[in-house]
Amino acid sequence: MSRREGNLDLQVDSSISLLPHLEAKIRQTHSLAHLLTNYAEQLFQEYVQHQGDPFGLPGFSPPRLPVAGLSGPAPGHAGLPARERLRLDAAALHALPPLLEAVRRRQAELNPRAPRLLRRLEDAARQARALGAAVEAVLAALGAPARAPRPDPPPAAAAAAASAGVFPAKVLGLRVCGLYREWVSRTEGDLSQLVPGGPA
Repeated sequence: MSRREGNLDLQVDSSISLLPHLEAKIRQTHSLAHLLTNYAEQLFQEYVQHQGDPFGLPGFSPPRLPVAGLSGPAPGHAGLPARERLRLDAAALHALPPLLEAVRRRQAELNPRAPRLLRRLEDAARQARALGAAVEAVLAALGAPARAPRPDPPPAAAAAAASAGVFPAKVLGLRVCGLYREWVSRTEGDLSQLVPGGPA
């Protein structure tokens, strides 16, 4: 591997031809992220639909509760080098499954007759894991140094979801579903810049 390939900046220089297996891996992961972006939007809308008033009412603006161990993409995210953006994407996707699982458990108490919503939340946790692993595989293929295994996110958010009153639990669930939508969409956007022929 040449020095240039080893130090690939990936901001992205369209003149750099990616190795065929790397290009295929990026395309496959981007396709998964695109699929999950649509799925995350459906989950968000279905979650809102099952929470009752005032959720879903025009003008309703719920408080943006902090979620332990996870926040939305920073305003400067798009300006970071591609590898750093993908690292942040992978870390967020790693943090999401236990949060989504906690929301599903709380919704099973609040909305036991909404099996499709509960199934979507369960699927979202599994798919966030799958996309996070795929992004990490892309990073490894790009030659990014291996990271030490990440510890599981702190259980504070899951505990908060389990112990919160009904309205705060619904708001926290909305926030988690919103973060899932934001990070999957952000991951799709970051990967699209690596797809040959994608936006520069």
